[in-house]
Amino acid sequence: MTSIINNKLLVYILPFVIGLITSYSLPPYSFFFINFITFPILFLFFLSNYSGGKWESFKIGWIFGFGYFISNLYWISNSLTFEDNFKFLIPFSIIFIPLFLGLFYGLATFCCYFFNLKKNFSSILIFSLIFSIIEYLKSFILGGFPWNLIAYSFTYHIELIQILSYIGTYTFNLLCITFFLIPSLIFFNYKKKNKIFLLISFFLLLLVNYIYGSSIIKKNEEIKKINLNFVIKIISPKIDINRFFQNESPEKIILDLIKLSKPNKSEKTVFIFPEGVLANVYLQDLENFSSLFLKNFSENHKIVLGINSYENSKIFNTLIVLDKDVNILAKYKKNKLVPFGEFLPLENLLRSFGLKKITQGYQSFSPGNERKVINLNNFNFIPLICYEIIYSGNLNKNEMDFDFIINISEDGWFGDSIGPYQHFSHSIFRSIEEGKNLLRSANNGISAHIDASGRVISKLKSTDRGFIEIRNILKTKNTFFNSYGNKIFFYFLIFYISLIFFLKKKEN
Repeated sequence: MTSIINNKLLVYILPFVIGLITSYSLPPYSFFFINFITFPILFLFFLSNYSGGKWESFKIGWIFGFGYFISNLYWISNSLTFEDNFKFLIPFSIIFIPLFLGLFYGLATFCCYFFNLKKNFSSILIFSLIFSIIEYLKSFILGGFPWNLIAYSFTYHIELIQILSYIGTYTFNLLCITFFLIPSLIFFNYKKKNKIFLLISFFLLLLVNYIYGSSIIKKNEEIKKINLNFVIKIISPKIDINRFFQNESPEKIILDLIKLSKPNKSEKTVFIFPEGVLANVYLQDLENFSSLFLKNFSENHKIVLGINSYENSKIFNTLIVLDKDVNILAKYKKNKLVPFGEFLPLENLLRSFGLKKITQGYQSFSPGNERKVINLNNFNFIPLICYEIIYSGNLNKNEMDFDFIINISEDGWFGDSIGPYQHFSHSIFRSIEEGKNLLRSANNGISAHIDASGRVISKLKSTDRGFIEIRNILKTKNTFFNSYGNKIFFYFLIFYISLIFFLKKKEN
């Protein structure tokens, strides 16, 4: 380590490479075991670099974060390729967004410097505590961006993440970082038997968690599924994203959607179409196409659709429920908007430079201010549009019981990249946290039916066109996390702080 520190070039290269490698623990790769190597290296390198001072400590975290995010967020630049006046920003998005997000990890190592960390177990707890707090703050500051938390390394290992139903994503993230740092014990000045005892203890905890998760999944498999008494069809149309910038006939798109969904007039059916499929149509204009709906749908049918609406000089990204006569049975206005995608921050200033939101039109969307549970054929669902699926906790703002989550999305902005896989991974976490079925309809993304255990029952890849048919669902009781939300994270912080004080006292 000393030779690395003396080589100033490697001080910059090593954290960057560690961050880059760590990103491959995330979907779609999900090599979570990488973190048991990269996090101990980061931690030990940080300890060895104390003599460099607080700003050197900051740089270690910042460069690590830059390497981590430049590898897993490069796809953001794809959304800037659709309009010429945004293309000059592509190099900035590739470099400066990771640099900005890396600042949070730089802040984490900067804060750790003041705790005089050493090669002991309390330092592992302090490091993971601060790291997880900073990641939590990243999820809320400036609107929040809780994308690609370290915890998502376990997306496709659902036996290990059933604990989410009790503790949620942020607490799980805290525990993940702690466990990833445990191999550092090998290099501590502990007695050999103490090292072996601690390593075995943490391995057993992982094993117990795996056994618990497996038992929950098996138990849920044995629960008799509820017959819906109607059919749900999740539609994945794969309409080209370029339609946002073309005057393609809405009538042609509607007919194409109808043909794809194959409505049977005698069968009671709910059709779930994705966000923004009718890019050139506002809700107020939908009546112009009512004859198409009336001709092809019946009184047995209800349609969930993403569409833009215009009210009181404001534009909203909206989810609606319609009948065959295009009557609006329910409506939800998206609460969490995507910066630059749906609204332009500092709009008056940036417009003077010729910029606008990336999606069609010049006026920014306005956010809705409520999220009500919607009743659909005597079943209740929580509506989430696109980006809203990434936020853990507080999905149900009215605390009314619900049966499933419907998430509609347009993932064409990601292009042919790892973006749709990362977006989809949040759906698995939300279904386990809430203990609810999640129905996801994504255009140019992954559409799926995910059950209350996070199992992907049916899936259509981003390259697939078609529909998923659902006739019954697994219904479980409300989870502990569903009731208490992110309060649990703060209880764990108190526990960690108490344990750190206890260990510090014992060490002294």
